[in-house]
Amino acid sequence: MKRQRKKYLRPAHPWEKERMDAEDKLLNKYGLRRKEEVWRTETLLRNFRRQARQLLAASGPQAELESKQLLSRLRRLGLVGEDAILDDVLGLNVENLLERRLQTLIHRKELAKTPPQARQLVLHGHIVIAGRQVMVPSYLVPLEEEGTIGYAEGSSLKVQPQPEAPAAKPGTEEKAKAQPEKTEKAAEKPKEEAT
Repeated sequence: MKRQRKKYLRPAHPWEKERMDAEDKLLNKYGLRRKEEVWRTETLLRNFRRQARQLLAASGPQAELESKQLLSRLRRLGLVGEDAILDDVLGLNVENLLERRLQTLIHRKELAKTPPQARQLVLHGHIVIAGRQVMVPSYLVPLEEEGTIGYAEGSSLKVQPQPEAPAAKPGTEEKAKAQPEKTEKAAEKPKEEAT
């Protein structure tokens, strides 16, 4: 069996406070589970940038063809505009890619209340794109498929939105606090009667 390679590079200096704080903010904002997801996205972005730099330095028909292919791929993903050039690829950042993830788009379309809930819906098979079930939260959604994101046909969420936990009724906290006092008084009465 072929061993699968890692699709990301770890940071060269693992204990840099500024980088760790920035990664923690991204984890919270986009509902990511691990920093490996940030590193995987950074590696993908690094590959796009490296390819753009190589194409800027190269010349000839092959370089023009490859630059058109790179720009059309990034246009399909919604990362650059229609009139983008290779310099625009160098201006991309990690958040541009994280905004195109399926998990983030589900939360933005308000199919889920939080990014972690959006991740759960994807992993449990409640989400389809253009009629096909996608169970990968990190799937980069092309612009043409963005409008076709919805609930799966057999999903219980399609019939009604996911229920929320009922809110506590006013005054229930006071009753809960009063009940322990009653039990303490009831426990004291038998002791007094015994004496």
